[in-house]
Order: sequence, then structure tokens, then C-alpha cells
Amino acid sequence: MILPGIVAISSPVLVGFILGPHALGGMLAGATVSGVLLALMMANAGGAWDNAKKYIEQGNLGGKGSDVHKAAVVGDTVGDPFKDTSGPSMNILIKLMSIVSLVIAPIIADMIK
Repeated sequence: MILPGIVAISSPVLVGFILGPHALGGMLAGATVSGVLLALMMANAGGAWDNAKKYIEQGNLGGKGSDVHKAAVVGDTVGDPFKDTSGPSMNILIKLMSIVSLVIAPIIADMIK
């Protein structure tokens, strides 16, 4: 978890100082849009896998103990981290990149004068 944190902090700094403020703005816009879409996908997919397992456990599609149920349990094992941790953590990533960019913005503005 240290490496992703370093990437989230260093990428706005590197883009801002190497490519300039316009590239930094573009990177932030892209990170925000893709992060929000990825978080929504993870939350929805995790909930769908959880609901599929519950549906099967009610006796549909073979019920408990069937191969379908075993597959649904595997899907729910993947889905729980999606909806509980990975999706919400995208919000933190977006905020971290934005705050780092706001902190370095005056330095970059002084550089281009």
C-alpha cells in the first residue's frame, strides 16, 4: 500500500513540474472522471454479486450446495471488497491528488512567470 500512495502523491507533482499547469489540470480531470466511474462500477458490481448469492440461497437456480451457489460464493468473495473497500477508497485517491495539486499550484504558477 506504500507504492500506490507514493504514486498518488508524486504523479501530480511530476506532471505539474515537468509538463506544466495545463497538463496538471488535464490529469486531475481525467483522474477525477475515471476514479468516479471506477468507484461506481466497483460499488455496483460488489452489490450485484452479493445480491446474486442471496438470490441463489433463497432456492433459485439450484439453491445452496449447487455448483451455481459455489460460483456465487466466489463472486461474493470478490464483491465484498469491491463494495466495502475498493470503491470508497477511490474517493480518497481523488481527494489526495487534488489536495497535492492545490498545494503545489502556487509554486508552479511562480515558475511559469
